[in-house]
Amino acid sequence: MGGSLEPLGPGTVGLVASALTSSADFSDVAMFTRVFTRSFAQALPEGMVDVEHSRTMGDRLAGRPGRPVALRISFPERRLELRATRGWPDAEIDQVVRGVVLSRRQVDVDEWVQTLAAELTDLAARNAAARAALAALLGTP
Repeated sequence: MGGSLEPLGPGTVGLVASALTSSADFSDVAMFTRVFTRSFAQALPEGMVDVEHSRTMGDRLAGRPGRPVALRISFPERRLELRATRGWPDAEIDQVVRGVVLSRRQVDVDEWVQTLAAELTDLAARNAAARAALAALLGTP
């Protein structure tokens, strides 16, 4: 699949990071999760994105999923997590080898976004559906 895709241009990671930060407020993990899953959920391979919800009794009774409180995105060598805390999200980047987390690193949201943009850009270079979602995020054909 990757052989027919043209290489992504220089500066793509920066453009993706800018698009991600302009499309959502990172202080609200639930809103960023909705924006991210709406933009990329269909394009990413099955099981890559995991959303953790907090459900009230009312949510359970009504069959609603609840409020997203954490977003985990798994790549071959990294797992990125954005978790709601009091006031500002906690961002974490985990180093993963064969499904085992070797290290966890708390980072600021800017570094988390840059890492996410780099991983999405790398995936888009190999996957046509991810490339189309990235193009839609950037507003390019």
